[in-house]
Amino acid sequence: MTFEAVILARVSTKEQEEGHSLDAQIRNLETYAASKGFIIIKTFKVVESSNKRERPEFDQMIAFIKSQKKRIALIVDTVDRLQRSFKEKPLLDELIKRDAVELHFVKENNILTKDANSSQNMMWNMGVVMAQAYTDCLRDNVKRSIKQKLHKGEWIAMAPLGYKNTKDEDGRSTVVLDSERAFLVKRIFNDYSTGVYSLSEICRATKKWGLWTQNGKPVSVQTLHRLIQNPFYYGVMQIKGQLYPHHYSTLIDKALFERCQEVRLGNGQHQAVKETKTEFVLRGMVKCKVSGRRVTPDIKKGKHVYLITRDPVNPEKKMFIKEEIVLAQLETVFNSLYVPPDILEVVMDSLRKNHELEADYHGVAIDSLVHESKDLDVRLNRLTDLLIDGSITQDIYAKKRDEMTSRQFEINDQLQQHHLGNRDFKIALSTLLLLVSKTPELFSRSNIDEKRQIIGFLFSNLELEGEKLHFSLKKPLELFVNIAG
Repeated sequence: MTFEAVILARVSTKEQEEGHSLDAQIRNLETYAASKGFIIIKTFKVVESSNKRERPEFDQMIAFIKSQKKRIALIVDTVDRLQRSFKEKPLLDELIKRDAVELHFVKENNILTKDANSSQNMMWNMGVVMAQAYTDCLRDNVKRSIKQKLHKGEWIAMAPLGYKNTKDEDGRSTVVLDSERAFLVKRIFNDYSTGVYSLSEICRATKKWGLWTQNGKPVSVQTLHRLIQNPFYYGVMQIKGQLYPHHYSTLIDKALFERCQEVRLGNGQHQAVKETKTEFVLRGMVKCKVSGRRVTPDIKKGKHVYLITRDPVNPEKKMFIKEEIVLAQLETVFNSLYVPPDILEVVMDSLRKNHELEADYHGVAIDSLVHESKDLDVRLNRLTDLLIDGSITQDIYAKKRDEMTSRQFEINDQLQQHHLGNRDFKIALSTLLLLVSKTPELFSRSNIDEKRQIIGFLFSNLELEGEKLHFSLKKPLELFVNIAG
């Protein structure tokens, strides 16, 4: 057993650092080290997200451990303080196998050495999976929330020039016309639609009009170029090539917008995606490994379903593979997901522990956001006082107010997503265990839509090479396949 140790304490935000979360972690880790008789030779205090592609402070810690001539105990509070994904695992695995380091996860009561058994490694794997699953769940909730807002006609970002972000009587975020800028933005469209004025000429004119952006900067030609192509002004939001009607006041009509596009000579076109009349289990879910294209399903004599792919030997030739052949291979995978009862007990215990830790993480994040929101309220009040006293100009006040108000909108959305994420995370845990133990039975009793959901939940990639199905299982399901009978 090594007598020298390195402590790692990490928080994700500056607010958590100021809330003394780092100090609390360090005291806890020092107490643990003392109980084991370790001598602490280095303490790393890290304020960074473990989801970042670049983690310079983490890399410095690894370099320090590698420079030592004897085995080092790396002590962390929980798995998610060290990592929230598998990207660091190969590096840590290598150090453990070389007997250069042993990992001590204090709250999980798990120690990883080169002699660690399968249960200890499983607890580590599951800790990483659950940490990543929680952040993925929050990310998915944000995406769903944005999609829902767009379909409801709600804008999700900084209001375009001529509008401003504010709150309605119920305290909900909304967008209204900016009385100080709206009529000037409308003049831009009117002038440009005549074909008489270039954007450069209009840009020079805006300076005489006194038109500035929300950030207090002069309007540039690039800003005008984006502005005249933005359909928001006549009632439509454009997000990643998709159009969504919004419910806010319009500044111009569609006819004026289209006249501007005729002057600019750049109308856009959108194509709808075709769907099959008959619903198939594997429609759009399998790629041909030969051509790289989606495999097309077809039905013969009203009952026999085939998947049309390319012959690996002769790519110019089509192959018709019976759907039942592919489904049989999927069912083989389902049966391999069986977990022995003794290992399942370890996994479930690990899930329970990690869920408790994620609940702690969830609470700290909410406290941090609430603290920041209250701080913004105080700063907004001070800002108003400075304006009343004449200490700042109206322009500076408007710029700072818009910045802080925009951040408050973001905080409200993040708080909502943390509440949804905590709830959905609980659902994800129970669904995962249910699928692992009941997948074959569930699949056989499901309708086509339910079968598609099960396949989509389990697999991240399906490719057909002749009759051979190639696949990748989503995390953490490959862990269960590796330990199955």
